[in-house]
Amino acid sequence: MAERLSQLTPSSFPTQPSSLRSPPMASSLGGAAASSRFFSSSSRARLSLFSSPSSSSLSFLSLSSSASLKSLAFSPLRSHLSRNQGRSPLKLSSGRFSTVASPKCAASNPDQLKSAREDIKELLKTKFCHPILVRLGWHDAGTYNKNIEEWPQRGGANGSLRFEVELKHGANAGLVNALNLIQLIKDKYSGVTYADLFQLASATAIEEAGGPKIPMKYGRVDVTGPEQCPEEGRLPDAGPPSPADHLREVFYRMGLNDKEIVALSGAHTLGRSRPERSGWGKPETKYTKDGPGAPGGQSWTVQWLKFDNSYFKDIKEKRDQDLLVLPTDAVLFEDPSFKVYAEKYAEDQEAFFKDYAEAHAKLSNLGAKFDPPEGIVIENGPAQTAPEKFVAANYSSGKRELSDAMKQKLRAEYEAVGGGPDTPLRSNYFLNIMIVIAVLALLTSLISN
Repeated sequence: MAERLSQLTPSSFPTQPSSLRSPPMASSLGGAAASSRFFSSSSRARLSLFSSPSSSSLSFLSLSSSASLKSLAFSPLRSHLSRNQGRSPLKLSSGRFSTVASPKCAASNPDQLKSAREDIKELLKTKFCHPILVRLGWHDAGTYNKNIEEWPQRGGANGSLRFEVELKHGANAGLVNALNLIQLIKDKYSGVTYADLFQLASATAIEEAGGPKIPMKYGRVDVTGPEQCPEEGRLPDAGPPSPADHLREVFYRMGLNDKEIVALSGAHTLGRSRPERSGWGKPETKYTKDGPGAPGGQSWTVQWLKFDNSYFKDIKEKRDQDLLVLPTDAVLFEDPSFKVYAEKYAEDQEAFFKDYAEAHAKLSNLGAKFDPPEGIVIENGPAQTAPEKFVAANYSSGKRELSDAMKQKLRAEYEAVGGGPDTPLRSNYFLNIMIVIAVLALLTSLISN
């Protein structure tokens, strides 16, 4: 259901905040018009994770690109999740893209990640581009194939979506506009990889729209060229003959299960679909005729810029003809396995938020190569590496030393119960006395017998 970029015009997008402008980027959105020809030929309806920025549709399966970045085009399942293809990073210069391969980059700089997150928050406040940023992250990660071990052939969150060859995929129509916005931040923070920036923007957009806190980690390594991009066709279609089977075929390939499919589908609570671009939905409803962003299209929910569980409630009730329900939406309450979770989320938003946050984080890590291997966690305080998981079997042979992080963790736990480098654990004298008495009593009994 990918909306065609050819329907977008630079004038439909708001101007960039001056704080995010970068001298090398002569025109951040002028490339949208120049690049529209890349997508005009893609007419197949596809199921994209997010609708394009201009479509302000947030459809998990079919979001169309909106004519304005102000609209929340967020369709998590809508466009094909192609991200295996390596592409030359898109740089805007004089209104055109240049396919210049980015320098090899390992882990991102933790401090720059935190600063980039703040800039993304400001961007969201002025552009209302939550849906397309979510879609950007999903489409970069959604090309993952669990049956392929080699990186980057397996696809996943590796920054390949920045290359033209992958942007030309029908499912990615309109994502050039998201790249235009993100490139401004990338130019400002060169120490952050594209792979990390895409996922950072996606998670931040969910949180800023009122959604749950996503347990993210960073340190993803970028692919270096367009030859490393995945082939087209790894993302879901919009209107398959058997919606349930199709969803499972696509998402099982990524290693996701039924609960995660339903939880991620809940992202359709954001955004709208435009029939002239995606082939789905009404031209206008009472909920979309006044925008925000370019007016028109049909949304899945009444408050289509707010992340909550109303998507599930509205599908279950089926009372409002102005709200969109795709075949892949309806099947969530028809398939016995999907229905268990859909019913649960319709009644319990807290449960939905919990499962969605876990599923989103899992999706964002698919296929990624991390440096450091355990990743980097950024919170409000100083950025830290993700906690190392202790596996006793890894150390049982005596051939492997504990890492400094694990040593610090074990020391902290030891000190928490009263121990220390020069201080043995305090003895519980009363307990020791009781144990001695018990042992003596047992020995006396044995001797007597």
